[in-house]
Amino acid sequence: MKLSRRVSWFLLAFGVWSWFIWITFVKNLWKDGSGLAFDDAGDPTAYFWVHLLLAVTSFVLGTAIGVIGLRGVRSGRRDGGHTV
Repeated sequence: MKLSRRVSWFLLAFGVWSWFIWITFVKNLWKDGSGLAFDDAGDPTAYFWVHLLLAVTSFVLGTAIGVIGLRGVRSGRRDGGHTV
């Protein structure tokens, strides 16, 4: 697959953005004091588990997309092309 330099950098930036956003989200979810993520006994609620699953899935997909972008950027620097 051939990617343009612009697309490769976009995918890499998307991957970095995903790491930042979803790690921040999970930290905030873990510290939630509103009663949504944890019940009165301190046990995780369904809200917590669903949102944790969404965050982990998005984190994994963002990582995969970022790796594709990184490979495109590295390929472009190595041989002048952007083959991934």
